[in-house]
Amino acid sequence: AFVMAAIGSAVGLGNLWRFPYIAAKHGGGAFLVPYFIAVLTAGIPLMILEYGLGQAMQRAAPGAFKKLHRRFEWLGWFALAVSTVICIYYAAVMAWCWRYLWASFSQGWGTTQEEVGQFFNKVIARTGDPANVGNISVPLLIGLALTWAAIFWIIYKGVHRVGRIVMITVPLPVILLLILVINGIRLKGAGAGINYYLSPTWEALASADTWLAAYGQVFFSLSLGFGILIAYASYMPRKQDVSNNAFITSFGNALVSFMAGFAVFSMLGYLAVGTNQSMKEAAETAGGFALVFKVYPAAINSLPTVLGSYTPHIFGVIFFITLLSLGIDSAFSLVEAVVAGVHDKWPAIRRSALTAIICVGGFLGGLLFITDAGLVWLDIADNWCNNYGLVTVGLLQCLVVGWFVKTKLLTDAINEGAEIRVGTWWLACIKVITPAILTTLLVLSIIGEIQKPYGPSPTESYPQWALNRGGWAVIAGAFILSLVLMFTKKQEAAE
Repeated sequence: AFVMAAIGSAVGLGNLWRFPYIAAKHGGGAFLVPYFIAVLTAGIPLMILEYGLGQAMQRAAPGAFKKLHRRFEWLGWFALAVSTVICIYYAAVMAWCWRYLWASFSQGWGTTQEEVGQFFNKVIARTGDPANVGNISVPLLIGLALTWAAIFWIIYKGVHRVGRIVMITVPLPVILLLILVINGIRLKGAGAGINYYLSPTWEALASADTWLAAYGQVFFSLSLGFGILIAYASYMPRKQDVSNNAFITSFGNALVSFMAGFAVFSMLGYLAVGTNQSMKEAAETAGGFALVFKVYPAAINSLPTVLGSYTPHIFGVIFFITLLSLGIDSAFSLVEAVVAGVHDKWPAIRRSALTAIICVGGFLGGLLFITDAGLVWLDIADNWCNNYGLVTVGLLQCLVVGWFVKTKLLTDAINEGAEIRVGTWWLACIKVITPAILTTLLVLSIIGEIQKPYGPSPTESYPQWALNRGGWAVIAGAFILSLVLMFTKKQEAAE
C-alpha cells in the first residue's frame, strides 16, 4: 500500500502532458540518457533521503526535521506551505477536467478544431489580464467542490483508507492509458508521431538545457520537496526497506511517463496527418494545457468511428477519467502531508475536523483559479512554487542532511533491513551532485527572471505587480508562515 501510494503521488497530470513534450523537445530518444542519469543521481537519492527521514523520525516533515535538529523545523513547514499553494491550484486543474468529462458525454467541446479552441478559451483562458478577475464559472465551481469533497472523503479517516483507495486509483489510470496507447498506435500517422517522440538527436546531449530539463523533470515529477514522501514514510515500520521502495517508485513513475508518450504522440501523429501539418508544427502547439484541453479533444473528434457515432464520446470519457484518476492521488497526498504535519504538532485536534478545515480553506483559495483570470494566476503561482519553492526545499534538505547534522545516524537507520544499502554513492549525491544541480536550476531561474520577467510566451511578460503578488509574495509568505509555525506554542504528540 505504501509503494502504491507513493507511485500514485508521483504519477500525476504532468506525466501525461509534460514528459512527452519535454522529451521530444530535448533530443527525443536521446533524452532518456540524461533523464535516467538524473533519476539515479538526484531522484532516487532525494527520495531515499525523504523516505529515510520520515521512517526514522516517525513524523511528518516539520516534526521529522525538528527531531533531526530543533533549528530545522521551519524547513518542514516551508515545504508544506509551498505544497499547500500547489494543491490549491492543482485542484482547480482537476475542476477543468471535470468540466471536460461532462462535455465528453455530448461532444460538448464542439466538432471542429475552431470550436474546440473556442471552448478551451471559454472554459479556461478567458482573459490574459490578471487584473480582470471577472466572474466565477459555475461548472468549474461544481468541479472544484467535487475535487475537494473527494479529497476529504479519502483522507479524513486516516492512512488506512488511503491504502485501500490507492489500490484502485493507481492501476486504473495505467489501464486506461494502455487503452489509449493501443487505440493510438492503430491510427494513420501514429508511426510518424512515435518516430518524432523516440528518434534520438544525440547532438542534444551536448546542450546544458537538455540536462537541466532532465533534472527538472525528475525533480518535479517524483513529488520531491513537497513533504509528501516524508509523511507517507512516517507510517512505515522502522525496519521496512526504504531504498528498495525508492527505486520501485522512481522507475514506476518513469515507466508511466514513457508510456504516456506513446498515447500522446500517436494521437499527435494522427492529427498532423489529418490536418496536413508537420510533426514539428503539431508538437509545438501541444505544450502544457493546450495538449489536454485543445489538441487531444480535437484528435478524439476525428477518430475513425470503430464504435459508431459514440466513438468520440467513449474515448473522451476514457481520456478525462484517466486525467482525474491520475490527478486525485497527487491531490490527496498533498493534503495528507499537511494534515499529518499539523496533527503531529497539535494531536488534540481531531483528524476529521482538521481535514475539513484544510479542505474548506483549500476550496475557498481555489476560487481565484476558476475565475476569468484563473489561468493567468495559476501560471504565475505554478512557476514560482516549482522553480523557486520546491527547488529551494530540495536544496536545503540536501544541505541540512548532508552537512549540518550527523548523517551517519540517518544512513544507519536507512540501511537497517535495506536490500540496497546506501553509502558513498548516496552521500556523494546528497552532499555534492544534487545540491550542485539544484543550485544551478535556481540560479538560472533567477537570472532568467531578471533578464526577462515571466510571461505566457517568450515574447510576453505578465505585469510586474502580478508577478510580485502571485510569485514573490507567495514564496515570502510561505517562508514567514514556516517561521511562525515553528515558534508557535507546541503540543507534542506522544512518543
